[in-house]
Order: sequence, then structure tokens, then C-alpha cells
Amino acid sequence: MTLTSSSTISEHVGSQKLRIVIIGAGLIGPRHAQSVQRHPLTQLLAFVDPSPSAIPIAESFGVPCYPSLAELLDSKDPRPDAAIVATPNHTHVDVTIKLLETGIRNILLEKPISDDLDSAERLLAALKKHENGNENAKPNILIGHHRRFNPYVRTTKTLLNANSLGTIIAVNGLWTLLKPPLYFAPPIGSWRADKNKGGVLGINLIHDIDVLQFLFGPISRVYAEPTKPQRQENNPEHTAEEGCAVTLRFQSGIVGTFLICDVTPSPLNFETGTGENPTIPPVSSGSASDCYRIFGTRGSLSVPDMTRWSYDHVSADDGGGKEKGWNQELGVQRMPVEGGDERPFDRQWEYFVDILHGKKVGEEVGCSVEDGVRALRVVRAVRQSMEGSGPVDVQVD
Repeated sequence: MTLTSSSTISEHVGSQKLRIVIIGAGLIGPRHAQSVQRHPLTQLLAFVDPSPSAIPIAESFGVPCYPSLAELLDSKDPRPDAAIVATPNHTHVDVTIKLLETGIRNILLEKPISDDLDSAERLLAALKKHENGNENAKPNILIGHHRRFNPYVRTTKTLLNANSLGTIIAVNGLWTLLKPPLYFAPPIGSWRADKNKGGVLGINLIHDIDVLQFLFGPISRVYAEPTKPQRQENNPEHTAEEGCAVTLRFQSGIVGTFLICDVTPSPLNFETGTGENPTIPPVSSGSASDCYRIFGTRGSLSVPDMTRWSYDHVSADDGGGKEKGWNQELGVQRMPVEGGDERPFDRQWEYFVDILHGKKVGEEVGCSVEDGVRALRVVRAVRQSMEGSGPVDVQVD
């Protein structure tokens, strides 16, 4: 589903800044607010969050906080042109459908699209229903899988498109980190400890699944084994999963493995390696920090340290009879990364604003509702396999 700007927005943006409301003032909402305020063509209008703790957060950005969307729309504040949904995962679909019903059709919806596939499919159906109406009023919904805009992911995608690694054979991934108790503490964090709402699969693995499918195409089969539970030993109410080891098969024939665990001190994860999340310190210079390893017929690549290994320097035509293979020393390259200091949230927001302005955005980097559903299908299959279903086939459109 390609995002296209409506005539209403196109007419409005020529005269003034886009007015943005952020639904949810938890961990992610303020990060989006920073991107909105940094962009020269957008204005943060307000936060919407019923929690009293959201009020000082909104005040820190110089805007009001409304306890509900209805109260915002009934207020004297201007009507928002677009909304960012940064509420808990299990509320994403209901909030987004409510926005559509009130006529707010330009929405950046935080990942994952939902915590369960049935509600995600319901959003997809609702979106298609709205698209059957006025051609100039079609919804623009971007799913916030912002890592697609990370310079390390963009550089990797460019290398793959240029055939730098040859035919891709396999990929290995890691997301290993220790979450502190405060992350799960009530009242704000308690949903993260609930198997039906939180868990490392829907909160963290889904990010990596979207990146892997963005780079290598659809995943068609998974098999997963859970890690040994640690938090439940001290807190039986903590029912959310803590990790698993997964084998992956892509529709293209690529195979892979992925280990995810949020109870271990480790630098081997996307956030630590890239320095993307300001709340997670990067590792010291020279320390191991890769989270993806990609293996091809011409070379292999680790990400985000962007180290490429190959036998490109070995030639059988040099008269020495040399052959490429394990008897030769591997050549090592550190691949340059353009825009390494860019903030992915800013790049994602810039992309979305360009869409609303009707600008051509070139490569289709943004995550559509369909892409969000595909990632959720894989995560559900992983959970089913963890619970004893064995290998699980994933629906591929």
C-alpha cells in the first residue's frame, strides 16, 4: 500500500505548518515529539494521554495534554492535520480506527501494528473501507518501523542491491540485552510483563523481523525454542516471554537463525551497536557490537560495524594458480556509512511529511500497513512454535 497525499493536506501545507497531535506520552511519544519540533514544516499541537504523569511531559514541550481525543477535538485548539499513535501495543488498532472515524486520516502508527493478528487484520479491513470512498481523502498510515531509516540499514540495503555480497545464502541475528525491573514496574510498565500484551517478541523481535524482511523479502517458515524463564521465578505474575532461539526460512530460499533474550547483559543488539536509542549507551570503541551477520557467495558482512570479508583480492588469472577459498587470507573492508549521525526518527518523520506534501520520496522505504501485518504474522508464528507447534508456515501474500 503506497502512501499518497490527499488534496486537503496539499492545499493546507502551502500556507502553514502541519499541526500534529501525539497520542501517548510514554517512552516513545516524547521521542516523536522531538522529531516533530525539529522539522521546519510541522508544529506539535498537543499530547493526548489520560495519565496525570503525561501533563509535565507535555508541558516540557510547551503544549497542552488532553485526557482524550474527544476533549481535544471539542477544545478551542485547531484541529490536527495528522496524528502519531504511541500508546501501548494492544491499543494501537482501536486508537487508529477512532482517528479514522473522526476524519484524521494521516497517521504515523508506532510499531507493532498491534499485539495480535486479528485486530491488525481488522485495521487493514477498515483502511480498505476508507480507501473505497473519496479518492482525495484516502488515509495515509505509516507504521513506525523506524529502523528502515537507520543509516546502517540503508547502507546494508544499498550493498545488497549492488550485489556486493553476491547471492545471499544465510543470515544470523542477535538481540540480547538486560531490561531493568523498572521497565516492567506498574502502573506504566505493567502491561509489558503481561503475556497477552507485552513480551520480547512483540516489543523487540518484531523490529528485527521487519528489518530482515525489508532486506531479504518475506519469511515463510519459522521454528522456535524458548529460553529458560528467569523473572517468573521471583514474580509469578510476570507471564511475558523473555526470549527464544529461532530458525528462519525466507521465501527466496535464504535461511537464518535469530537469538533474542532480554535477561542477559550483552552489547549484541541493534540499539547498543548503532547508538540509535539515547537511553541505551553505546559500547566503547573497539568492542563487539554486531547484531546481524549476512553470508553471500561473494562476501559476508556484519552489521552495524559494517565489516565486509571477501576473497575479492584473489585472482586465478594472476599466473600463480590461486583459487578463492580457505587457503587464502580473507580481505577485510570497513564499509562507509552515509549519514551515520542522523536520527532515524527524524528521517522517518521527514519521509512522512514529504508524503503529506505530495513530494516524490524515491525508494519506497516506509513501512505500510500490509508490511506491519506481515511482520506480525511472523511473530505470531514464532510464538506458536515456542508453545509447542513445531515448525510453523507463515502466510506470504
